[in-house]
Amino acid sequence: MTPEITRLSNGLTIVTDPMPQLESAMLGVWVNAGTRNETRDVMGVSHMLEHMAFKGTVMRSARDIAEEIEAVGGYLNAYTSREQTAFHARVLKADVPLAIDLLGDILTQPAFEQGELERERQVVLQEIGQARDTPDDIVFDHLQSVIYPDQPMGWSILGSDETVSNFTQDELRTYMAASYRAGEMTLVSSGSVDHGTIVRLVEEKFAALRRGPAPAPVPARYVGGDYRANQDLEQAHIVYALPGISSSDPDYYTAQVYVMALGGGMSSRLFQEARERRGLCYAISAFAQAHRDSGTLGVYAGTGEAEAGEISAVIAGEMENLASGATDKEVSRAKAQIKSSLLMGLERPGQRAEQIASQMFSHGRVFPVEEMTAKLDQIDSAAVRRFGERVMQGVNPAMAAVGPVGRLEKHSVFAGRFGGASASRTAGARSRVGNEQDRSALGFAKAE
Repeated sequence: MTPEITRLSNGLTIVTDPMPQLESAMLGVWVNAGTRNETRDVMGVSHMLEHMAFKGTVMRSARDIAEEIEAVGGYLNAYTSREQTAFHARVLKADVPLAIDLLGDILTQPAFEQGELERERQVVLQEIGQARDTPDDIVFDHLQSVIYPDQPMGWSILGSDETVSNFTQDELRTYMAASYRAGEMTLVSSGSVDHGTIVRLVEEKFAALRRGPAPAPVPARYVGGDYRANQDLEQAHIVYALPGISSSDPDYYTAQVYVMALGGGMSSRLFQEARERRGLCYAISAFAQAHRDSGTLGVYAGTGEAEAGEISAVIAGEMENLASGATDKEVSRAKAQIKSSLLMGLERPGQRAEQIASQMFSHGRVFPVEEMTAKLDQIDSAAVRRFGERVMQGVNPAMAAVGPVGRLEKHSVFAGRFGGASASRTAGARSRVGNEQDRSALGFAKAE
């Protein structure tokens, strides 16, 4: 069925995606505010606010919230990313009104009680510590800070020990008042839902949302460089990145096909060359991150100390080979993997709601599945080669590594394999080497 969209008078957008064959529904509110909307003094406030939302409202205690949703067998959760914060509920169809009531309550009447803030402060500090102890996660965090140094896109999703230890009730309220505006929110419901009923309930429960524009985030500026933390670990965790594309770039779908062919599965070039043929690593994969005004494209590898010296050349070589020799067969296989994942996601209300929210923020509309598959079908090996050539011209690759990285080749050597290397060195892009224990944990993926 076709999703329906209504924009309320206060600016809140409602999208329903009916799946009448289901007995349950996913409902979520996506707020167009995340880490990139913060200032340095309150780094991590988006994530702390996400935690505090479930710790009590004017009408409900934290225990009341937990007991009400679990009494009907449902659940509430949330996450923070660099550009959005999401609050969602999964319930049976009869309990959709309760889910909307709870979501409306936590987003319009949070209590931010001091005792709860102190307790949750300790939880987040433990979360930061856990991130530091997870090398295959923290290496992505360091990469983000190298790509976007000294700017909100490169800051911590979780915050630092210092900022989290000093958050006040007033800072939470001030940030929420500025950023949580009705016009910056989209409520998506997928599953056994009725559009008219959802609109009526949301109009009532979200009437108290503030109106007007929210402050614009600081534009993202790719820099690139190098970060290494030589640690006593069993494996070296290494991640590379180059300038990518924004979510509105015409090459968005081509980038997804390129990444899949490069390192998206067991048949991909990197998996076959680095793992199967050479035995250099256990895990290797490619990724593409697209934001509103920027993006990155990169590769992660977990490798041994002895093999670390060889892995960079193999990765750059396979990127070059794909740019010059992408075949019809591998491109067709990559498109089939993406299309399969897309169509299977239509059967999961949670995944479908995520997809809709992303499209609404990026494009202001929901893409019919036929349109997405048609875009994929139009991509051929020539398009992938052209995109690969574009990637190879990237300025100043970013590298981050954690573990036994003494044999990893120099950043300048890796950068020299890409077309923008000389220009980036002339511009004096920063290269940073340090010890991980001297740095605060930096958030990269969704943090809950």
